[in-house]
Amino acid sequence: MKAEPHVAFLRGVNLGTRTVKSVELVAAFAELGFVGVKTLIASGNVLFSARPAKTLAAQIEAGLEAHFGFAIAVVLRTQVAMRALVASAPFAGVALTDSARPHGVLFAGGVPTGVPMVGVPGDYDVVRVDAREIFLVAWRQPQGGIGKQVTKFLDGLNRKSVSTARAWTTLCKAAA
Repeated sequence: MKAEPHVAFLRGVNLGTRTVKSVELVAAFAELGFVGVKTLIASGNVLFSARPAKTLAAQIEAGLEAHFGFAIAVVLRTQVAMRALVASAPFAGVALTDSARPHGVLFAGGVPTGVPMVGVPGDYDVVRVDAREIFLVAWRQPQGGIGKQVTKFLDGLNRKSVSTARAWTTLCKAAA
């Protein structure tokens, strides 16, 4: 099989002591034998080419743990899948403003069942739920940043399945 472009979204890096510098991340992916490796924004997004394999995420996770000394969960998408995700326009018809921040939550497997997909007024709105993604708008809070309820919602999702949230602008850049 021919190598194809992928995007690895790393969960929980560059938070506290879990610092992963871009140059080290590129080196770690290159050590794993991937080509065309580059990072996108300093929040654990890696573009690379590899042959498709069911064990690709596990291979990356093992390699990153060996390189950095701590476990890093990975959510993988092909760049073709990312382009389709962006083209699906999940925020079409949603009035986005400076205080309405669109995000995508990407899951390594499927979206977990049994989690209420209902927003909290003034904190976040769930716009769309797909098989492997949730799209939401997080409302900027007066003190800055996103609200406590959306953080609680995301933490609850992470306890049920490997997932990571990204700003819509980051997802669009990963697809380009």
